[in-house]
Amino acid sequence: MVRKSILALAAAASVLSASAEGYQVNTLSARQLGMGHTGTGQHLGGESMFFNPAGLGFLDKQVEVGGSFTGIFATAKATLADGMTYKTANDPSTPIMVNAAFSINDNLKAGLSFYTPYGSGINWTDNWPGAIMSQSVSLKVFTLQPTFSWRISDRVSVGAGLTISWGSVNLHKGLVVPSTADIMLGALASAGLLTDPLYYNGVMPASIALEGKSSVACGVNVGVMYDITDRLTVGASFRSKVKMSVDAGLAAINYSDIQAEQLLAELNVLNSTNFAASMPCPYVFSMGLSWKPASRLTLAADARLTGWNAYKSLDISFLDDRCAAYNQHIEKNYRNCWSVSVGGEYAVTGRFDARIGLMVDTSPISHTHYNPETPGMTKLEPTLGFTFRPLENFSIDCGMMYVAGLGVNGASCSYPDLLAAKINQNFGTSLPMTGTFTADYKVHAFIPSIGLRYAF
Repeated sequence: MVRKSILALAAAASVLSASAEGYQVNTLSARQLGMGHTGTGQHLGGESMFFNPAGLGFLDKQVEVGGSFTGIFATAKATLADGMTYKTANDPSTPIMVNAAFSINDNLKAGLSFYTPYGSGINWTDNWPGAIMSQSVSLKVFTLQPTFSWRISDRVSVGAGLTISWGSVNLHKGLVVPSTADIMLGALASAGLLTDPLYYNGVMPASIALEGKSSVACGVNVGVMYDITDRLTVGASFRSKVKMSVDAGLAAINYSDIQAEQLLAELNVLNSTNFAASMPCPYVFSMGLSWKPASRLTLAADARLTGWNAYKSLDISFLDDRCAAYNQHIEKNYRNCWSVSVGGEYAVTGRFDARIGLMVDTSPISHTHYNPETPGMTKLEPTLGFTFRPLENFSIDCGMMYVAGLGVNGASCSYPDLLAAKINQNFGTSLPMTGTFTADYKVHAFIPSIGLRYAF
C-alpha cells in the first residue's frame, strides 16, 4: 500500500497539465490560400461568409455553391540540451469549408457556411522525453453559420452570421516521470520492500487518455464593406469569442506493464470517470483592403487581431468526488497577437487566374508557458495558387502554403513532480519537487488545398 500511495499521489500532480496552444485555423479557402488567405476587403461570394459577411452583399449570381478541402502536413522538432532531436509523427489535419449562397433580391443575400475555424493535431509518440507534458493531441471545432447580408447602397454592405459551434478533444499524456519512478524503485528495493524491480529507463509507466465532446456554443460573425471607388474596397469584420465546454468527458489510464499497474492501482479510480473542462475559441477582429491597379490585377492585404488573452488557464474537474485530488488549474496566460497577410491575383486569361501571397503569423505563447502540444512561434507562410474555369460557371481552385517557423530556443514549461516529494518524505532524500522541460523547437508544414465552385 505504501508503494501504491506514493505513485498514485504523485500522478495527481501531473494529470492534464496540458492544453492546446495556438489552435486557430487560417487555411480554409483554396482560392484565398493562394493570396495569403486574405479576404476581409474582397467580394468573394459565398466564401465571404467566413472572411467578412458583408462581402456576401455583393454576390452577383442567383446561387453559388462551393467548398474547399485542405491537408496540413506538419512536422515539429524538439532539440534537448544533450543534442538529441525528437520529431513528431503526425497524421494530416484536414480543415474544410463548404458554402451555399443565394440572392433573395438585388440588395439582400443569404447563405449557409460550414467550416472548421479551430483545431490542432500533434503526436510526439508515447515515450519521448517530453511525454510527461504531451504524447498526442487531437482538437477539432466545427461551425455552422447562417448569414444575411444587406447592401445598403451600391457601395456599402453590412452582414451578420450566427456561429453555431461544437467540437471534440482527444488528449494523451504521461503521468509519472520515468526517471523519478526509477529512483523510487531503487529506494524501495534498497529498503527491502520490492524484489527485482523492472526499471523504466525512459518508458512512461502510466499515461492518461482524455476524450470528450463539447456542448454547442453560439456567437456572431459580423462585418461591413465599402467600395471607396470601383478599384478600391475596404472592410472589417468581427468574429466573437465562444467558450467550448466539455461537460462529461471520459478518462482512462494506460499502464506500460503489470508492475506499473500494480504500483498504480489507486489510479484506477480515474478509469471511466467523467471530467469537465473548457477552453476559449477567441475573438478575431479583421481589417482588409483590396485594390485593382489594373483591370487584370488585384492586390489585397489583411490584418487580424486574435484575442488569445482570453486563455488565462485550463481548469479540469473530475465529476467523481473521489477524484477531487486530481483536479487541475494550469496557468496559460496567452497574449493577444496579430497576423498580417498580403496577396495578389492576376487574370492570365479569361479562364485562368494566378495568385501569390504571404502570411506572417505571430505567437500568443510566452517562453515560460511553452508546452510542446502545439509549438507556437512566429511563422512565415508564403503561398501560391490558381483558378481554372473549364466551364463558364464552374471553377477549380488550387492553393499551396509552406509554413516556415522561425524557431524558439530555450522554451520551457514547468511541471510538478509529487512523486519526488513522496520519496523525500518516505526515504529522507532531497529530490526537487518541480521539473522543467526545456527544448529548442522548430516547425514546418506543407498545406495543399483544392476547391470547387459553381454559380449561376
